[in-house]
Amino acid sequence: MDAYADLVFVGGKVVTVDAEFTVASALAVTGGVISAVGGRDDVAPLVGPATRVVDLRGATLLPGINDSHLHGCAFGMATPPLSLDLGHPAVSSLADVVAAVAEAVGRLPAGQWITGHGWDTGYLDECLADPSRSPSRRDLDAVSPDHPVVLYSFSGHATWVNSKALELIGIDRQTVAPPGGAIVVDEAGEPTGLLHEGAQALVQNALPPLGRQERTDAIRSTLATLARLGVTSYTEPGLGPGGDGIMRGALGAETLDVYRRLLADGELTARVGVLLLPTGMASSADEFAHTLALLDESGDTDPRRLAIHGVKIFADGIVPNRTSWMHEPYVGGGCGSLCVGGETDAERIAEIGAIIRHAHAAGHQLGVHVTGDRAIDTVADAFAAAMAEHPRPDARHYVIHGDFLTAHSMKVLAAHGFGVNMNPTIKWTVADLEEEFVGAGRAAYAWPYRDALDAGVRVASGSDAPVTYPDWRQGVATMMLRESKAAGRVSGPEQRIGLAEAIRTYTVDAAWQDFADDWKGSLEPGKVADLCVLDGDLLTADPHDIPQLPVVLTVVDGRVVHDTLRD
Repeated sequence: MDAYADLVFVGGKVVTVDAEFTVASALAVTGGVISAVGGRDDVAPLVGPATRVVDLRGATLLPGINDSHLHGCAFGMATPPLSLDLGHPAVSSLADVVAAVAEAVGRLPAGQWITGHGWDTGYLDECLADPSRSPSRRDLDAVSPDHPVVLYSFSGHATWVNSKALELIGIDRQTVAPPGGAIVVDEAGEPTGLLHEGAQALVQNALPPLGRQERTDAIRSTLATLARLGVTSYTEPGLGPGGDGIMRGALGAETLDVYRRLLADGELTARVGVLLLPTGMASSADEFAHTLALLDESGDTDPRRLAIHGVKIFADGIVPNRTSWMHEPYVGGGCGSLCVGGETDAERIAEIGAIIRHAHAAGHQLGVHVTGDRAIDTVADAFAAAMAEHPRPDARHYVIHGDFLTAHSMKVLAAHGFGVNMNPTIKWTVADLEEEFVGAGRAAYAWPYRDALDAGVRVASGSDAPVTYPDWRQGVATMMLRESKAAGRVSGPEQRIGLAEAIRTYTVDAAWQDFADDWKGSLEPGKVADLCVLDGDLLTADPHDIPQLPVVLTVVDGRVVHDTLRD
């Protein structure tokens, strides 16, 4: 035998995710590549003296999971020990947040910045009891008069700070928010300590920037978490000068250099695709075009391990901040707007169209953050217009989030081979919360998986970590059940999809987004050996039980990076 296998799996459910969603029972890996798929007899000739033979004992072998929208460096920075965990269920009230800050004050030197991440008014008792109650600097001042405190919301679109931080940043009642941002003030006109959207850059600019070691430690932390979850690929959606003001520069251009070094040192235990971020929110087309021309895409890294796929653009905000651009008003009024430069809707539509045209003509794939239905229609039409002006085969542009994807947008995206990147774990998290902003009907519709797939749109799924924890198992359960995290209520049952469809959004269709579906994303001979093993039968499991199925083995490029199996 010329080449015995390195790994052989037998006795389980090998979910290939090929075109027919074939389920086999055995698989072999040779030299980092899948060499055989079928039954025990198909892999038996490949077993040699050094082959590791794994008896799955009924477990499920899947393609490695591809989280197609995950901020790797930011997720590492937003989780302990680098940041306070303020998400649910770690905290369930404003009092819990204050207690966590008080604990940090007690162990950190005076004057050191305290950071936390994950607070969500939809899970804070005081805010639930009184919808007009918002987090305030005064909540934090009582326990942290001398330590500046910066607490990021779960969404990344709002930041809560104390008075000491406002003082050091230089924000007072006279401060004008940057375009596309808001400094929340009280009835007396004084800042409350809440900053929305682009105003968060005022905080970031005052914080000491991340050092190389901090970025390295953050990404290492993320890679370890992803290995335990069976995630073998992810898209880092936005690294560049536009990210310098986000999460202390976690999305800045220097983070890409850290990824390159980790790969060179053999520490990059997941495949990473990158969208460059030329500018942040509220950019003008001229600024975008100028910055895009200066971006450095150089690098001699293995494109199957670390690749730059295109650029990211922000088109609007998010629903809980009422900054998504909607066709119909929010509950209480207002429709939001596009967040690019321009004084009128017409001017902003022209600007986003010009930005998209610049990036498309330059040959980049485009991933556009866009959540409101009117904004999505605008972006989809701009994609089509750019394609008509500069025809390009297989551009694979996609809308990021696509919360309120319309029938019109689905038709446009499908007709041109464009995609949408949806977020089932965000749906799970905010399903109850969104009703107070857009009403029950629209909240239920949000993230319309069924309609998008039926319209022929290619759909990939991502966690948007650190917005949500990157647990694809919860994502699969949510796509199948459409149940909410807080109340367990069904939200939009008509948008449910089946298990096979849900798995495809995390595997072969996510690989399509990466221009990589010909070599990863399914378990077929000749494709790379990126594997995930679940301890249990995923195909017959109650969807409610899927999030508890343990990941017992993760393999990237034939290399085992997580292993709790006992052969």
